[in-house]
Amino acid sequence: MFDSHCHINDGILYEDRKEIYERMKQKGVKGALCVGWDLESSLKAVSIAHEFDGCYAAVGIHPENIEGVKESDLERIEELAKDDKVVAIGEIGLDYHWEKDPLRQARQKDFFVWQIEIANRLSLPITIHARDALQDTFDILLSHPVKMNFSLHCYSGSLEMMKAFSKNFDCYFGFDGPVTFKNALSPKQNAANCPMDRLLLETDAPYLTPIPYRGKTNEPSFLTYIAEEIAKLRGISVKELIGKTDENVCRLFHVEH
Repeated sequence: MFDSHCHINDGILYEDRKEIYERMKQKGVKGALCVGWDLESSLKAVSIAHEFDGCYAAVGIHPENIEGVKESDLERIEELAKDDKVVAIGEIGLDYHWEKDPLRQARQKDFFVWQIEIANRLSLPITIHARDALQDTFDILLSHPVKMNFSLHCYSGSLEMMKAFSKNFDCYFGFDGPVTFKNALSPKQNAANCPMDRLLLETDAPYLTPIPYRGKTNEPSFLTYIAEEIAKLRGISVKELIGKTDENVCRLFHVEH
């Protein structure tokens, strides 16, 4: 089992990373992609990837963290991405949930495109954050194709939009804690209908904690609850689901697992 998107480089998880890693292994989570959201967290992600077997890093600037970022910061991200343990650029993308200003949204688009270009120069896939901005994300990916494919982290769009992405791109969809929430009908529907060869398991730890630990700090060891719920929704065994999603991770990020 592989956690395809988490933030062991964040706050309390980073401080307790050795214990987090041990609990993760005990629960059968043999690998994880530790994802950056700015330069500092990207540096930590790479450090974690080298510290623990089975861990890899993604580096990039999150759309909510672009304020004050200089060209030199993007150059450092590109240099950092040349590390052998870096397997993706991310998390990058668009977030309009709080940002309603058209000029600031345009700035997010610029950063998204610049980082797609970094990924293409280095032949790396990307992991995308798209919150209340799926149509613009879709349009940018059409006009600026990703050379090595991408995942839509924490997919929260409609089933129809998922079908549109699947039709136009050879992409992947990540599902996390919300699929376990009782009234989260859309995540459940999407997880049940996502093409099996495009489905990824993720925690987004320390965020989006699944039932039965909702309200507490999330961590990669909780991935098992997400896997169990998605297997139930799809009417298959947990073993089959894990086997397929592990294959998907290896195909997308070119990792050994």
